[in-house]
Amino acid sequence: MAESWGSTAVVTGASRGFGRAVAGALAGRGATVVGVGRTAPTLRATAAQLGPAFLAEPGDATDPALAQRILREHRPGLVVLSAGAQPPAGPFHELAWADFARNWEMDVRQAYEWCGAALRLPLAPGSVVVVLSSGAALGGSPVSGGYAGAKATVRFVTRYAQEESRRAGLGIRFVALLPQLTPDTGFGLAAVASYARRRGADLTATIDGMRPYLTADQLADAVVALAGGGDQDAVSYTVSAAGYSAVEGG
Repeated sequence: MAESWGSTAVVTGASRGFGRAVAGALAGRGATVVGVGRTAPTLRATAAQLGPAFLAEPGDATDPALAQRILREHRPGLVVLSAGAQPPAGPFHELAWADFARNWEMDVRQAYEWCGAALRLPLAPGSVVVVLSSGAALGGSPVSGGYAGAKATVRFVTRYAQEESRRAGLGIRFVALLPQLTPDTGFGLAAVASYARRRGADLTATIDGMRPYLTADQLADAVVALAGGGDQDAVSYTVSAAGYSAVEGG
């Protein structure tokens, strides 16, 4: 079925975690999903599971040439930027700068390249670009190096892109999602384990204390819902097991 944004979507980080769940949800609704991921074998496995609706595009989501080519060739109505680097584990003063800056080089660069490419092309009016930030952008993350700051900048880049779309009358909508920490993905589980070690707590007990926690499928449902509507004046939304909510002040 054709959604309000069209019938073709691009999802980065599509072979695992939130990106894999989003790709599956969109394919299940009849969309053609162009899935981008660094690891070709994992991406091919996702393609085998989702069938012909999933088109694998192995590559680095921070590559500007890749972003420009995919947007130009596929002209998606929906772009979901879910790729991200696993943040380092440990307090900032124990990390080398290269580790501290890891998420700036991946997460921020991805948002910068794809949002910029969407504006310059530009995508068609009515297109939607959903960028995954993090709840850490609001509350910080003392065991993840520069992760929280990078995700805050991802949110700002998304807001800047929305402002430029409005200024130019492009009709492209940019949305930032700030999901809560969850052990439901490998990425999130590693972060939860870091916090448990920092507190000297048992991992299983820590996870039990987080229930009900956000699942990858719930995040995917939020993407689908917000791509099709939501508060058109809002740019940023928190996402939890209870649903999604616009962030005051955008």
